[in-house]
Amino acid sequence: MDPLLARITIDPAVCHGKPCVRGLRYPVEVLLDLLSSGMTPADILADYEDLEEDDLPAVLAYGGRSGERPGPEVRV
Repeated sequence: MDPLLARITIDPAVCHGKPCVRGLRYPVEVLLDLLSSGMTPADILADYEDLEEDDLPAVLAYGGRSGERPGPEVRV
């Protein structure tokens, strides 16, 4: 498995089973929304101190690999 993708976890007990970063309750879809809204990775890392530098490339890799943004209507 790609080491970046290993940073994305899916646990039914965390965020209703949505893909999250390292089990931290930061859903991939929220971080993708922040990036697409124009926030820079530096802005996001400053606002979310639990995130690490490699987490955002992992979010992008996961989003690209899944082919769609994960959401309630998409099971991954």
